[in-house]
Amino acid sequence: MPKDTEKRFREEVQREPFARKFGIELIELGEGTSKVRMKATDNMKNLFGMIHGGAIFALIDEAFETASNSHGTLAVALNMNITYLNAANTGSILTAEAREINRTRKTATYDIRVTDGEGTLIAACTALVYRKGSPLPFLESEQESK
Repeated sequence: MPKDTEKRFREEVQREPFARKFGIELIELGEGTSKVRMKATDNMKNLFGMIHGGAIFALIDEAFETASNSHGTLAVALNMNITYLNAANTGSILTAEAREINRTRKTATYDIRVTDGEGTLIAACTALVYRKGSPLPFLESEQESK
């Protein structure tokens, strides 16, 4: 992946309102891979005092979004199947790693794992995207100048 493409992704994630709301940070990005993290905070708790599944889903979705779009063309989610395995605790640093396991001209499948700072597996996800093939809006000007 070109360094300028990775730089643009980092800038876009930092600006993305949804990622900012959850404090999600892009740690690593490669073609078909991504690693993101966030701190589990008190405002992410559910009725039972555990980190809400929706907050964990948000982290998974950010890893999925960045990995599936890392090829420089627009990919949109078709399906996500998440299994929650362990509760996440407030104060934990949660990390989601997405890895492309299959890619065709029109679809791609990803394996996404969420762990806490102690290496406990919090959630596992298999996700499918539709690959539209159009350039990412924030990369269009760069691709046109080449």
